[in-house]
Amino acid sequence: MDAEKKAQIKAHARALAALLYEETDSEQVKTLAGIETAVRGHLLEHVSPEIGDFLLQQAAVPRVDENAASRVSSDDSV
Repeated sequence: MDAEKKAQIKAHARALAALLYEETDSEQVKTLAGIETAVRGHLLEHVSPEIGDFLLQQAAVPRVDENAASRVSSDDSV
């Protein structure tokens, strides 16, 4: 991954962290264990499903190379 993409990920992650911090119980962020629990909970509830949905949508988009291979393989079977 190039430096520009890493910088974008860092900026977006910090923006997400700021939003999720507002939704985190103030008592939970007083200990490392509480922070770990909060982070895991937010990732599982909010972040991971969005990433999964995005990847699923990307996988559903037909690619030119994949379609070409499908046509050739179906032509061979006829």
